[in-house]
Amino acid sequence: MKNLMTYDLMETARNTNEWLGATARAMAAYPAFGLVPNPMVNIVAAYGAVTERAFARMVAKPDWGIRTVVSEEDGRDHIVEIETVISKPFGDLIHFNVRGRAPRARRVLLVAPMSGHYATLLRSTVASLLPDCEVYVTDWHNARDIPVSEGKFDIEDYTLYLVDFMRVLGPDLNVIAVCQPAPLTLAATAYLAEEEPAAQPRTLTLIGGPIDPDAAATEVTDFGRRVTMGQLEHLAIQRVGVKYAGVGRAVYPGLLQLASFMSMNADRHGKAFFDQILRHAKGAAGDHDAHNRFYDEYLAVMDMTAEFYLSTVERVFKNGEIARNEFVVGGKQVDIGKITDVAVKTVEGANDDISAPGQCIAALDLCTGLDDAKKASHVEPGAGHYGIFAGKSWRDNIRPLVLDFIDGNAGGPTPLRQVKGGRA
Repeated sequence: MKNLMTYDLMETARNTNEWLGATARAMAAYPAFGLVPNPMVNIVAAYGAVTERAFARMVAKPDWGIRTVVSEEDGRDHIVEIETVISKPFGDLIHFNVRGRAPRARRVLLVAPMSGHYATLLRSTVASLLPDCEVYVTDWHNARDIPVSEGKFDIEDYTLYLVDFMRVLGPDLNVIAVCQPAPLTLAATAYLAEEEPAAQPRTLTLIGGPIDPDAAATEVTDFGRRVTMGQLEHLAIQRVGVKYAGVGRAVYPGLLQLASFMSMNADRHGKAFFDQILRHAKGAAGDHDAHNRFYDEYLAVMDMTAEFYLSTVERVFKNGEIARNEFVVGGKQVDIGKITDVAVKTVEGANDDISAPGQCIAALDLCTGLDDAKKASHVEPGAGHYGIFAGKSWRDNIRPLVLDFIDGNAGGPTPLRQVKGGRA
């Protein structure tokens, strides 16, 4: 089967490096080496520990790690349970249920990207919203674990998943889409606006998404223009190997994606691992230090179905179907101009080199049926792509603005900051 051997070869290389790391760590731990003090023994042990952990993380789904949240009402820690609201072959809708706490008025659906990493990439975003909101998240599955018998999954299927999730959660919902799913979430909202208006969310916040990739060029958009679809399929698509349940499924492998991610900043990543080995050798590294917190998430990659990846590149980036308001779902053209009641806000980072400023705000011009009082936008100074949904910029500036926007348009609690109509 085409490229199945290549997939297994990559997995074999990963497995071998994990084993070599474990072997080096175990060998350096023999008591006999303690008879002759030598710093190289510690270096070998440190190399082994760091290498084993790094290569093991590549095939493990990270834990959410959100166990408790403090309630303002009683000042107590409340246990957080993750409940599955809807289970589907390619992704679940999960709810972070805070036990013993009264339900929050703000109900938020956080649409996670399907772009190489798990939904846990939004861990800090979820944790920051939990004290003030009922939080639901789209938890996408690793394509390697989905049997071929479950069929295809492309951007139309993704959009219909979002439609189903919104329909089940009801109209008192506030949707926040981060990065890749922004254009498809906008399309899903427009689909509901025409097909089932009563199921529309109250607000829609789009964060750093490529609504119109041509509005501001980046390395991502340049790559999309340079490569043909035939070249992309030949270079990126493989079939899942015999080790996983999805054997034979055509995918864009997570390991291949990771190699692409890391090659963009190879020197920085190389230095980070070299420094971590030295810290480990000196006994200064910790299980949850800054290096491990970052790379435990960064290295944990998931396969995407080939049809989802290829249709995203062709229809969103090359053909600009969302930007031209020509997106079709299930044979029906979606008209974004049909959105008339859902308040829409866009958030961009001034230093975003993945979805540059201008790409996301294009959504507001597509919402021709929406009153200006229900439109808002924000560009965060100095923020890169990751910073607009996690980190200091999100915590200090963007999160309060998003909650204010929700409250100002959803009849929720008193806004944290007074928001006037129009773009902010």
